[in-house]
Amino acid sequence: MRSGNIAGLVAALVPAMTVLGSAPASENAKMHAIVIRAYGGPEVMKLEEVARPEPAEDEVLIRVVAASINPVDVAIREGYLAKLVGGFPLILGMDAAGTVEKVANKVIKYKVGDPVFAFFTLKGEGGYAEFVTAKEDELAPKPGTVSFAQAAGAGAAGATAWEALIDIANLRSGQTVLIHGGSGGVGHLAIQIAKARGAKVFATASTGNQEFLRQMGADVAIDYTRTKFEDVAKDVDVVLDTVGRDTLERSYGVVKKGGMIVSIVDEPKPAALEAHGIRGVTLHCTPKAGVLEELSKLIEAKKLTPVVSQTFPMARVVQAQNQIATGHTRGKIVLNIGEEPVR
Repeated sequence: MRSGNIAGLVAALVPAMTVLGSAPASENAKMHAIVIRAYGGPEVMKLEEVARPEPAEDEVLIRVVAASINPVDVAIREGYLAKLVGGFPLILGMDAAGTVEKVANKVIKYKVGDPVFAFFTLKGEGGYAEFVTAKEDELAPKPGTVSFAQAAGAGAAGATAWEALIDIANLRSGQTVLIHGGSGGVGHLAIQIAKARGAKVFATASTGNQEFLRQMGADVAIDYTRTKFEDVAKDVDVVLDTVGRDTLERSYGVVKKGGMIVSIVDEPKPAALEAHGIRGVTLHCTPKAGVLEELSKLIEAKKLTPVVSQTFPMARVVQAQNQIATGHTRGKIVLNIGEEPVR
């Protein structure tokens, strides 16, 4: 899967990170976390023992079992969001899955022990840690049909795919969609969401991922290394762009009049949109409990399966981020943080 440029991904998913010590912690409560104390390469990430956060009155404390690795994590670590992020030290991680460890007094929907998965906002990142806090509108009950690793991988990527196709493009049964980067984290979930909606799906990926696209449900798999997608996909209702640059430029002409391009990595050009009689937006995805719940329903109905291609222990976070930075990851990469609870 070819991913878009890092700066573009920042525009689509704009998380900040937890500032250690920004929330009160129990005097002796500690946890392990991946901490960065300066922007830079993968080597700035260190496994440290730090104070465990305490939930605010409208939050829960989650004991993390697994945390997803996302391309935007690399962008943040390299300093692309320096003007939006607080002071060091910081903890990365925009989504995670685990069990509720503690419930504050204003929380209604959850109790201690509940399995959950979460997608964090600007105010509460920090998934690369043994514990993280979240508000009720940032999480949903974990689907019982998948592992904690799979649930962790569904948060940000699944919400992005859902918001792009359903909330923004209003994809409907009988329509056609072209999904660029269909084998990646957002792309492989987008294919499944589109199929569950009753759409016909064209999807692009490299040669080695053609069968994977078909396994995810793509009606037409396009090998972008051998075939121009515009020679195959014509007059589609929706394009979901996870690649940007030249791929976005070439996509205007494949959308039928009145159709839409949603990019998670680049800004569609108003002049090009007008010339083709189409609409276009850049998605700025934000957590919504309702979207996570919709994803959970699809997972429980076995219409959506997050694919985790690789898992890494916390001590190998450098290798995990190096892999996501290649832009050629199939499905999701996940950090194993804690032990899965006994069912």
